Amino acid sequence: MSTQTKPYDSIPQAAVLLLPTAVVLVAFLYYPGLETFRLSLYETLFLGQQTSWVGLGNFAELATSSAYHNSFLITVLFAAIVVVGTLSLSLVISYMLFHVEVGSSTYLVAAIWPYALPPAVAAILLNFLLHPNLGIFTHYLELLTPFTLDWFNSGPQAFGVVAVVAIWKQLGYNIIFLVAALNNVPESLRETARIDGVGHLRLLYKVYIPLVSPTLVFLAVMNTIYSFFSTFPLVDLMTSGGPSDATNFLIFKLYRDAFEFSSLGLASAESVVLFVLVAVLMYGQIRLSDEYAQYGV
Repeated sequence: MSTQTKPYDSIPQAAVLLLPTAVVLVAFLYYPGLETFRLSLYETLFLGQQTSWVGLGNFAELATSSAYHNSFLITVLFAAIVVVGTLSLSLVISYMLFHVEVGSSTYLVAAIWPYALPPAVAAILLNFLLHPNLGIFTHYLELLTPFTLDWFNSGPQAFGVVAVVAIWKQLGYNIIFLVAALNNVPESLRETARIDGVGHLRLLYKVYIPLVSPTLVFLAVMNTIYSFFSTFPLVDLMTSGGPSDATNFLIFKLYRDAFEFSSLGLASAESVVLFVLVAVLMYGQIRLSDEYAQYGV
């Protein structure tokens, strides 16, 4: 007599298999998140050794702080530039690599190697190349053009330099996924376009971008996370938030408030605001993708 396995018979086994993942999530994600929110309701001294309940006072202070408003605005602008710039450049470079027939592996490695560099190493390397007085790039830029690069003292220039370095550092990550996505597009579409006389740019815009749109959505989300969180080493080693707070982004301001000014409560409130901001942006990107991205036929 045959027996059938009921669906709920596998529940204990599934729970055991998921237990390590659940433990890691609780220990390193959910508990720290709840503890951060709890700490944001207190005013702290001496790195949290002394606390006093202030409720939403830290959030009220952020809402009325002109310095925080400035940091918030330049962070959103910086993230928009990095996300759009990275996606645009990586798409063009990936499309060019996709059409290379000889030495494609060499070109691909050359395109993605900056991503292999640790952020601190990339920051130090670009700091030397773009140094206002010692940088090789700066020397030839000022030699061949009337433009003077002095981002140690110019806020807009410092902002632009950090944005350029952040885009350069993230290009390789995007290129890896986009080249793979382009290679998954059926060759028949490319051959049909050639027969119809469709140019490369029109082919990219009309055929390839719609077909790789799910990958673009994924990269937009990942680039958003990167621009808000992972650019901290670049700011720390290149500008330290200056000059005149021109690069004092939310993640760097949070770090300074927590560890330089010992205001863990205020920094925790900034963490909560930053988390909510990134979550809202990611949700908006995913919802927008439902309208424009094509997830199969």
